[in-house]
Amino acid sequence: MRLVLRLLLGVIGLLALILAARLWMDPAMAGAKLGVAANGPLGMATLRADLAGFFGVAGGLTLAGAIRSDAKLLTAPMLLIGAALTGRVVTVIAMGLKPEMVGPMVVEAVLLVVLAFGRRTLKA
Repeated sequence: MRLVLRLLLGVIGLLALILAARLWMDPAMAGAKLGVAANGPLGMATLRADLAGFFGVAGGLTLAGAIRSDAKLLTAPMLLIGAALTGRVVTVIAMGLKPEMVGPMVVEAVLLVVLAFGRRTLKA
């Protein structure tokens, strides 16, 4: 069971790192797929810095936690995903739920559960 969990966490970490790399290489295209548009050089820099930074750190720490079987390394990604999901819930409360918002919320909720399970299961 622990091996399957570590493999799942590793895949999650790799996918997040791939998304971060895509944001660094072509922020306009990757941002558009996430529903975010860059407004000039500042917007491009923000996509690279903020979004790529978010996914890079979350992915890197998740992958490291999986490789090292270290639960402590999953704390920051868990907090990042939890904060992102909280932001989406606030948006739903403020603006209502739109169909395109459901997918990312489900993904973040599942990621949060997997990270929390990893945080509890892997050795510290």
